[in-house]
Amino acid sequence: MPAKEFTLGDIAQHNKEGDLWIVIDSKVYDLSRFADLHPGGAGVLYADSVAGKDATQVFFGLHRLEVLQRPQYARLQIGAIHGQTETIKPLGPGELSLVPYSEPTWLTPGYFSPYYSDNHRTFHKAMRAFLMEVVQPEAVRCEENGKRISQEVVDKLSEINFLAMRLGPGKHLKGLILMGGIVKPEEYDYFHEFILNTEIARFGTRAFVDGLLNGGVISLPPILNFGTPEQQAKFVPDILAGKKYISLAVSEAFAGSDVSSAQTVAVRDGDEWIVTGTKKWITNGTFSDYFTTLCKTDAGFVVLLVERSDAVSTRPVKTSYSSTAGTAYITFDKARVPVANTLGQVGKGMSIVLSNFNHERWMVTATSLGAQRLVVEECLKWTNQRIAFGKPLHAQAVIRAKLASMISRVEACQAWVENITYQMNNMSYHEQSDKLAGPIALLKQFVSKAGRETAEDATQIFGGRGITITGMGKVIENYHRTSPFDAILAGAEDVLGDLGVRQAIRRMPKNARL
Repeated sequence: MPAKEFTLGDIAQHNKEGDLWIVIDSKVYDLSRFADLHPGGAGVLYADSVAGKDATQVFFGLHRLEVLQRPQYARLQIGAIHGQTETIKPLGPGELSLVPYSEPTWLTPGYFSPYYSDNHRTFHKAMRAFLMEVVQPEAVRCEENGKRISQEVVDKLSEINFLAMRLGPGKHLKGLILMGGIVKPEEYDYFHEFILNTEIARFGTRAFVDGLLNGGVISLPPILNFGTPEQQAKFVPDILAGKKYISLAVSEAFAGSDVSSAQTVAVRDGDEWIVTGTKKWITNGTFSDYFTTLCKTDAGFVVLLVERSDAVSTRPVKTSYSSTAGTAYITFDKARVPVANTLGQVGKGMSIVLSNFNHERWMVTATSLGAQRLVVEECLKWTNQRIAFGKPLHAQAVIRAKLASMISRVEACQAWVENITYQMNNMSYHEQSDKLAGPIALLKQFVSKAGRETAEDATQIFGGRGITITGMGKVIENYHRTSPFDAILAGAEDVLGDLGVRQAIRRMPKNARL
């Protein structure tokens, strides 16, 4: 049924208490009965610039577009202004933003890239649409209520083999249908995975990014790369299908970036290991069924696949981001683990763990980059619609300078991540471990530092809204509060910077002189 049409003159007649109409982006809203329920008080609605007026500019100086889409507010619309059309619309599923720098160059009309194929573009559109329709509502809910991802959403993720794709290309993809068949397993590469990782970070829900089965992303590679065929057949299928959950249990109160200081002990007892110790800050640990666990033995370190039991207890660790990530403190109280659950060789556990870090660190840079680009988009929109001192916020030179720095950082990060991703596509797992540990360490340090600088600039641009959990600045507040996670998880910045330089020094030619 066509919406009833009005003129601005009609609207002007309804500008008093008990009879209040306004216009927002050509749509007419009757707020007569809603005024007293307005969260900001009725007085705001009776202001001369609002009551009986086109209040589009005022509204978008105070509220996000999503407010108008909520059912309780959408029902207040009674018609539209004759001769006007709606111009402010949300992105449809899979649609690209036209805000400058909100999309990487390869997705920007009229620009080119040597890295991406038509299949990457098709994959990106389908993945963005899927995430917007299926995952984003869950991400927002879980980020707010702190609950773990629902099994219903996990099942939908499993239908497209989401977790398998997050593990990158490899034999584990054989026979799987990826993203409804859009990409063949043998054609799936690290750029497909890079696309996936950047897209899951576009919701402004940092903890949910980790809650989105990140435990599997970082704990399955040791099984895939060092596990026996029997171990892989027993554990991997149910985990990839979302029927079981797994975490990487390496960090301890005794050992963060200094992994070799781990104190959890495994003692051999016949056909079993007896594991005693604790692990801390374990992503997805509160709801995991299995734990890929680094332990110390008389013969050196070993990695064991520990199954949850009465001797394995977990409790939440309260951090500065949402508990939806399932961050856990784990206690192994003489847990008995079959020797058959040993991954690789005893004494080689440290090399297994260290080889696993490259992919994890690269993954963190990709999700950080996706979040940073979202922050740039939010800031460009806000400085365009926010009026301060009678002008748009971007009329201030200091604001433009901040935007310039933010844009420069995100584009520099994009270029370096793409370069490393290209190297990964052309190297074996062994070559990546040998050649990319240093570059990826430096890359992660650079990207996470850039992110925290961007978080600070964005907070200054949004002002009070940037430190408010809800409303206009909620994406900025979330990123400012959680960007340190990218600087800490998978290796602290200073440690990684030192690693990168030490790797470079090790490769210095002996005859190099000035």
